[in-house]
Amino acid sequence: MSIARTLSPYMMAALTSATLRDLQRTATELGRRVRFAPHRIAYFHQVDDPYSHLAAQTLEPLCERYDIELEPHLAAAPDDDAAPDRARLEAFARKDAGDIAPAYGLSFPAGASAPDPALSRAVAATLAAAPASAFARRAVHLGTALWAGDGQRIAALGERYGRVSDEEAAATERAGSARRRDAGHYLGATFAYGGEWYWGPDRLHYLEARLRQLGAVRPTAPAEPIVPTPATQSGGRRQGDATVVVEAFLSLRSPYSHLATARVLALPRRHAIELRLRPVLPMVMRGLQVPLAKRLYIVRDAKREADRLGLAFGHISDPVGEPVERAYALYPWARDHGRGGELLHSFTTAAFAEGIDTGTDDGLRHVVERAGLSWSEAQAHRADSAWRDELEDNRRAMLDMGLWGVPSFRVSGGDRAPFATWGQDRLWLVEREITARSAA
Repeated sequence: MSIARTLSPYMMAALTSATLRDLQRTATELGRRVRFAPHRIAYFHQVDDPYSHLAAQTLEPLCERYDIELEPHLAAAPDDDAAPDRARLEAFARKDAGDIAPAYGLSFPAGASAPDPALSRAVAATLAAAPASAFARRAVHLGTALWAGDGQRIAALGERYGRVSDEEAAATERAGSARRRDAGHYLGATFAYGGEWYWGPDRLHYLEARLRQLGAVRPTAPAEPIVPTPATQSGGRRQGDATVVVEAFLSLRSPYSHLATARVLALPRRHAIELRLRPVLPMVMRGLQVPLAKRLYIVRDAKREADRLGLAFGHISDPVGEPVERAYALYPWARDHGRGGELLHSFTTAAFAEGIDTGTDDGLRHVVERAGLSWSEAQAHRADSAWRDELEDNRRAMLDMGLWGVPSFRVSGGDRAPFATWGQDRLWLVEREITARSAA
């Protein structure tokens, strides 16, 4: 066992620990009070990003509810290493924003096309001229016109509000991107406060909870969050043949797959569905690199999501490479014994919650036996290679869905067209789609 693998679980546990987080928060708050500084929240807005348009709609409510100072910045799209399949990312973002907006109490046009680059530049030029106090409202007005493709409205707002040159707007975006990068992030629609990041409307409730804990809430603020967390829907487990099929694309090295796997395996107990697990290789093993800032954010974000869901997470032994391959070699055998899902869940629990080195025989044996399988029987399958073709088929199917990352899901069956989405925080959408198809 390497020294790096020995130390990594303890380092990651410290990095994601509530103790370290609380110490950092205490130090940040003490520094703020010593400086007599306000609760200053930096917000990074990307004009052609659907999630930024959703986030912009939360800015005014955020300022109305909390005693904060909003510091808005324009920023450019993420670099290629943080957006490895940019075309699919942008297309999915438009679809996803339309899917989630109604449940979040926000607005985004369903079926939106990519905005005209010339209109995006005009929006950026107008927003770059906006004072911080007017940014929130202008961002919503301009974003609404942009996603509607209303060039006349954008031009009229530019005349009304004033604008800078395209060159000045581009320089403003570069400066905002540099500030975001130096602070440790890579995406638009992000909020930064006291050393922590909150992406888009999905994570805004964490920022609100922190502001409430600090006593920065205004007396008239309602108790419910600005963006509600949608409830899952279950029509009850029905008898009879399942007509709805749910395909779950998961990876053994994905923290978010770990958060999803147990809930995915529970879906057949909640709904009359046929569940098909379709594992894929981790992104880095498919040649898609993940920058450090992205890795750190994912781990910290996964930890707070795990805490919210009541799941163990944080004692991590990275299973990239041979550990993943050894486990996947056993997956077809485990599935034939009706324990494929249990094997995947046991592996990610060992890797992301228990800090077990799954690259060792002892670690893999722990995974196999906890999944209800025989370690001695497993020996005959450790050199199997048929899984490689299966995982490649799964990868291609995922790409054909317009997706590339995990966990991803496709729901099919009935008279409705197949529905695809991405992310462990979209399982509520999956369940709503199941319920709608079952009812039909």
